[in-house]
Amino acid sequence: MIEFGREICGHLPAAEQREWLVTNGIGGFAAGTVAGLLTRCYHGLLLAALEPPAGQTLLLAKLDGLARYRGEYHPLATNRWRGAAIAPQGYREIEHFRLEGTIPTWTYAFADVQLEKRLWLAPGYNTTYIHYTLARASSPLDLSLKALVNYRDRHQTTQGGDWTMAVDLIERGLCVQAFAGATPFYLLADIASHDANDASDAWWEIVGDWYYNFDLAVERYRGLSDRDDHFHAASLDVRLQPGDCLTVVASTEKSPDLDGVAALAERRHYEQKLRDRWQASQPSTVEQPAWLGQLVLAADQFIVDRTLPDGTVGKTVIAGYPWFGDWGRDTMIALPGLTLATGRPELARTILQTFARYLDQGMLPNLFPDGKTEPQYNTVDAILWYFEAVRAYVATSQDQTLLRELFPKLQAVIDWHCRGTRYQIQRDPSDGLLHAGEPGVQLTWMDAKVDDWVVTPRIGKPVEVNALWYHALTLMVQFAQQLGEPSAEYEQLAQQAAVGFKRFWQRDRHYCYDLLDGPDGDDASLRPNQIFAVSLPALAGGNNALPLLLPPEQKSVVDTVARTLLTSHGLRSLAPEHPDYIGIYGGDRRRRDGAYHQGTVWGWLLGHFAQAHWQVYGDAARARSFLAPMQHHLRAAGLGTLSEIFDGNPPYQPRGAFAQAWTVAEVLRVWQTIR
Repeated sequence: MIEFGREICGHLPAAEQREWLVTNGIGGFAAGTVAGLLTRCYHGLLLAALEPPAGQTLLLAKLDGLARYRGEYHPLATNRWRGAAIAPQGYREIEHFRLEGTIPTWTYAFADVQLEKRLWLAPGYNTTYIHYTLARASSPLDLSLKALVNYRDRHQTTQGGDWTMAVDLIERGLCVQAFAGATPFYLLADIASHDANDASDAWWEIVGDWYYNFDLAVERYRGLSDRDDHFHAASLDVRLQPGDCLTVVASTEKSPDLDGVAALAERRHYEQKLRDRWQASQPSTVEQPAWLGQLVLAADQFIVDRTLPDGTVGKTVIAGYPWFGDWGRDTMIALPGLTLATGRPELARTILQTFARYLDQGMLPNLFPDGKTEPQYNTVDAILWYFEAVRAYVATSQDQTLLRELFPKLQAVIDWHCRGTRYQIQRDPSDGLLHAGEPGVQLTWMDAKVDDWVVTPRIGKPVEVNALWYHALTLMVQFAQQLGEPSAEYEQLAQQAAVGFKRFWQRDRHYCYDLLDGPDGDDASLRPNQIFAVSLPALAGGNNALPLLLPPEQKSVVDTVARTLLTSHGLRSLAPEHPDYIGIYGGDRRRRDGAYHQGTVWGWLLGHFAQAHWQVYGDAARARSFLAPMQHHLRAAGLGTLSEIFDGNPPYQPRGAFAQAWTVAEVLRVWQTIR
């Protein structure tokens, strides 16, 4: 269990760096800190997906509490204001914080009182439950809650000014409409009394004032707007008897279920089913570490619905919280770990079918921009990862029906790449390798761009793209043979690509070029991208395919990456001795994106390194030991989940999104793969 006592909860610098996350499976979420302090514009108790899985809009920012017990007042809220003043300091009253599955749970303690608070979202609905239980007391407790609301895009901040929202009393609560045409949302309350003869009641009072100048420390570190205002819509006052439960529900639904006890039981049952599915899918002879079970719950947070153009509902993957949407590349990389390693292959099938609907000119979408219906296709490798996702799914499920359904589409992909598609993506007939890129466009996973500045353009023949290209060709041979289809064309293409790939090997440096045939020639920079030439299943000599690298070369790649790029939480994106290396990720957008792939550590790469190490050395225990530090990271930044990136310099401070799909997925996938 992930839990902390006063040693963390009562120490503000530690408590505000630990963040919790709950999600609803349609793109909505709630997030915050252990301290209850807002440090990001993305923190709030309900960020509703008004256009699932996009349109995340902050509706309920905070529910600030004040308790009165035996004539003494005890603040339960914590706020930092512009100028760094902390008031109130409710974090001092937190005796204990823990995750119950994914449910953040606080225990406030003063005098002989223990007041518990839990928070979760209803699956499939933009509905947040905030559940209070007076677990211990010798007298009644008066609780006052300030509902601080908003109505803004998750990426923005608010300056209140003279904006007044419409707040109306309704049965059991409030209806809030930010402005004409805005989606109304509801704040409702219900009390489950421990003693039916001494029932409590709740009173709502409309206020309608702005609270100005909440200070957002993390946004300031990121060089963004660090001031936010929230509207005090109303206050809720309630007297709780010992054993009473208060449920506050924030929802875009007009009549959500107010039975907090039943909703909590339903949420717990949902999470237990996820664990059970995972356990049932694992070999009975292998004992799984408990911390992997926490990652199974984290994996579920990224899988969401996406409505297809014909109105049917498919599945996709949120790349990361709190600011990413669903990205094609991230989805395909994360798919095996999020679905197959957790015992839910039916989700993998639906995701593969969903994205097949968006295939265009042999390419998968890079991303679906918020508020726009047309996807963007600026990625060379998303479709190549799709081949590996199909392979992993079919190997797990033996679903030949889906393979036969997708095979013509995969054939068309190869054809498009041979004759050329967008962004000068085309097979070079002289060496069989894939060329990609044109000025002003970022196509590989190293895709940082600031205005017109592409930080790592990598125009030419990137090493990982060509490892994936060869991998896709070998899989087409395998798929064709499984389906009884002709395979000679793909065998010939794969053989030529394998011979052409030998150009990547640097005999003097004993590792691969990162790029061939670029505008400035070949790029000898030491980057982690070559690890895929060892880690991908077909590239180590499996499936009767030629390995891209000879065994001594594979070992040299693994050893070089281990010596220079490996950290506790992933691989550096550039060797420290390179003149462009940046070891600390931070500052404004230009500085952050300038460091993004110039030394910053990426957690998802740790999985492929561990797999490559295992394939070279054959030592499962040693390979798994590279993943073990992620167990401790579960208690650090995003609680119960894994971060996107880390500083390149020790102590490898977590940065970026505090919950990243492919980081979680790769640890799950590779831990299961290495046996």
